Amino acid sequence: MTVERYIRVIAGLFVFLSVALGAPSSPLFVSEWFLAFTAFVGLNLFQFGFTNFCPLAIILKKLGVPESAIPCKAC
Repeated sequence: MTVERYIRVIAGLFVFLSVALGAPSSPLFVSEWFLAFTAFVGLNLFQFGFTNFCPLAIILKKLGVPESAIPCKAC
């Protein structure tokens, strides 16, 4: 998998978990403040779309995750 795919998977997982923990009708409900984390993830994805800056991408690159599935010989 590539950095961008990991970002999508992890962001989706965080949104799913934070909604499950923050929605009062959920059996996993802990606190409505978990919905603030959902908003944070959404805002981070929104700014990533415009600026191409994502702290998670930096971490994944340092861990050795490839940036793209197609090897670039000119890079």
